[in-house]
Amino acid sequence: MFEVILLLFVMLLIAACAFFPLGCRMLFSPESSQRSDIDGDGSDLELSVSEDSALKQSFLSHLQNEIESTLFPRPTDSILQRHYDSLVNAELENRLAAMPDS
Repeated sequence: MFEVILLLFVMLLIAACAFFPLGCRMLFSPESSQRSDIDGDGSDLELSVSEDSALKQSFLSHLQNEIESTLFPRPTDSILQRHYDSLVNAELENRLAAMPDS
């Protein structure tokens, strides 16, 4: 019985790590990896990107995955893949340019 409970606990831990946006790093990091500052009226949220390169890469990967989720599926043809990648990169640059500087 103890083994079953232990196995369920390990499976729960693995599932929790798999479904967190940043993976298991979020569980073990002492400080929050992303901060959000609320303006005076509380309506707009500003994202501030940390200067740590790993966090920047994670933030950019998350933003790219968010953009790709709104688009059509990735094509299999190599020429169409280049066009798809340039479309994703252009949208990524547009979103980064629209972000307020912090």
